[in-house]
Amino acid sequence: MGTRDDEYDYLLKVVLIGDSGVGKSNLLSRFTRNEFNLESKSTIGVEFATRSIQVDGKMIKAQIWDTAGQERYRAITSAYYRGAVGALLVYDIAKHLTYENVERWLKELRDHAGSNIVIMLVGNKSDLRHLRVVPTNEARAFAEKNTLSFIETSALDSTNVEEAFKNILTEIYHIVSQKQISDRSAYDDSPGNNVVDISVPPTTDGQRGNRFPCCQSL
Repeated sequence: MGTRDDEYDYLLKVVLIGDSGVGKSNLLSRFTRNEFNLESKSTIGVEFATRSIQVDGKMIKAQIWDTAGQERYRAITSAYYRGAVGALLVYDIAKHLTYENVERWLKELRDHAGSNIVIMLVGNKSDLRHLRVVPTNEARAFAEKNTLSFIETSALDSTNVEEAFKNILTEIYHIVSQKQISDRSAYDDSPGNNVVDISVPPTTDGQRGNRFPCCQSL
């Protein structure tokens, strides 16, 4: 049985970052709408979508932001790191440059986000096994060195997409529920309203949302 969109115990902001063309938008659409678009164009600026899952009997609503990878948009998207409690740092296993740039993205993330943000390194397009140029063991070692979780996914055939998002949301939930998150995030401790305070996007009429952000899937 489905739940109403405004029924949740925790609202968590997660950002997708990485170079343009690594498949961030398709990871977002696969997880939130179970859709994949082969003709997907580069994201301009920022878009977001939401999906709710249950963790330990609690309803977790994820507000997932897709930040554009193009260099010229980075000044715009950097503001959207604010309030994020999780990040998926995505590269393309078939394009080594996107993996080389992971370190730069990681530095930017740590410069702009809270110190306790949960980060997962994601090697996307695992369906392109015949074109692989980034060894799994190399990426896993990098993740361990930088205290990141790690997974390989394919938005095309759905491999590990659910697992990636659910794993990071579960990890964040365990931190949030123990109130060990960075002091950049605030809580409402009243029953049923443990909402992590995140930046609320303007509505279509230019007004900001109410105290408990309720965001629609794009």
